[in-house]
Amino acid sequence: MVPGNKRVTDLNRRQLIGGSATLATGFVASRYFARAADGYPFTLGVASGEPTHDGLVLWTRLAPTPLALDGSGGMSKPVSVTWDVATDDAMRNVVRTGIAEADRRFAHSVHMEVDGLEPGRPYWYRFTALGQQSPIGRSKTAPAPSAGPQQMRFAFASCSNWEAGYFSAYRHIAEENPDLVIFLGDYIYESTYPDSQADRIVRKHDGPTASDLASYRNRYALYRTDADLQALHAAAPCLMTWDDHEVENDYANAWSERMETDSQDFLRRRAAAYQAYYEHMPLGERAIPHGSTLRLYERFRFGELVTFSVLDGRQYRSKQPCEVPPLRRGHVAPDSCVERADRNRTLLGAEQEDWLFDGFKQSSTSWNIIAQEQLVAQLRQKDREGESGHWTDGWDGYPAARQRMLDTISACQPVNPVFFGGDIHSFWVTDLKSDFGNPSSLSVATEFVGTSITSDPPPYELIMGVLPENPHVQYFESRQRGYVSVDLFRERMETRLQVISDRRDPKATVSTLRRFVVESGKAGAIPA
Repeated sequence: MVPGNKRVTDLNRRQLIGGSATLATGFVASRYFARAADGYPFTLGVASGEPTHDGLVLWTRLAPTPLALDGSGGMSKPVSVTWDVATDDAMRNVVRTGIAEADRRFAHSVHMEVDGLEPGRPYWYRFTALGQQSPIGRSKTAPAPSAGPQQMRFAFASCSNWEAGYFSAYRHIAEENPDLVIFLGDYIYESTYPDSQADRIVRKHDGPTASDLASYRNRYALYRTDADLQALHAAAPCLMTWDDHEVENDYANAWSERMETDSQDFLRRRAAAYQAYYEHMPLGERAIPHGSTLRLYERFRFGELVTFSVLDGRQYRSKQPCEVPPLRRGHVAPDSCVERADRNRTLLGAEQEDWLFDGFKQSSTSWNIIAQEQLVAQLRQKDREGESGHWTDGWDGYPAARQRMLDTISACQPVNPVFFGGDIHSFWVTDLKSDFGNPSSLSVATEFVGTSITSDPPPYELIMGVLPENPHVQYFESRQRGYVSVDLFRERMETRLQVISDRRDPKATVSTLRRFVVESGKAGAIPA
């Protein structure tokens, strides 16, 4: 239970503030400005996350004025918030209930760790505060550890830039009725396009580039007012990790992308960004930020079917190699960059690496999914002068760390390891090789990377031109926006690359671009 969020599980039902479930479910997020004018506190919707076999984390944030300049959401005094969990969508059979206190410390956000629930079943929940009720959200607990579910459906998404388009893809994920949604980073974009790039803007950010607590809070609040994002969070529980834009483009640990920025100054910015992330995501007590640190990586088991290992590839990494002043952002470094190959370099940090490798050794589920932010496979590419090299801001900038991870998989042989990633704004299907220098070496894992929800793509022709040098890449496509949907069975994984018709159209349609199957016991995806 999060400090300051007092739970009262035996609250008398007659003490609850009355209201209509029909009104709650009829809430339309796109009308939040009208509701805010009435003092409606749930303008940012509701969410659930981190499901276990007997519990969930439930989230909301009170913000009657979501974009108040001071980042307060229009709130100042502590407020008691009632929460209910029911077994039906009309909220008639309430099985857990209590009271949380929302206050200024975490921007009047509520993070309730609800336990005592039955495994593997749906639940509905809502909040009541200031005489009003939130929308009703739907969630689902994980199966019991010893249970043998035959299948589950989930989706993963990344890179949703408000200014670059509408979040129609989120609506389509919700319509697929997934058991789980995984957000793989760049949930917001801290940066704002300059006036010189006005032609790129579909809808404007709330202000300039976020750099302090108030501006990060408001950037999350803006994104959370999106009707399609609210619909998705209200439809299914989520797992989540971040990438760089939750703080700053291409940051690494304590280092800003701008080399002139003092590390202590940057850590203060990172602390503000991490706090705002916590305040707007359904994270439990484990993730309460402490200064500029926040424990995000964690493992989640869904019966005997699958274990998800969610990684944090930003907070603990070594800085990018062979930086080019005045920036240390990602670039294509030539093979002459000796620093890139340093065996002491790490992307995950020693503690998280050990945690991940221990998970490989102890795994006992039919599938093992590693949910992280970036393309894992090696990608030999060319810089602007045509010289061959590797991108420094992803796993290619940390090849020794990647090799340690793949070597551990080879040695421990967790069943059916599959990596999911984002960041690169394009679809990728790759074979993760035991030795990328030897194309005939054993494939030890399968990788799927999803395209962006809205963010601009990398150049298609440029990457297609280097694919002959990367034979482990089975599929690449950067011209479409969308997400990845997965139907998981004991004996196979069926993956659909889903694309929307137009990111600039709030009513964009969805279609399936490609399908792939991974058969149990065989690394590598097969076109379906």
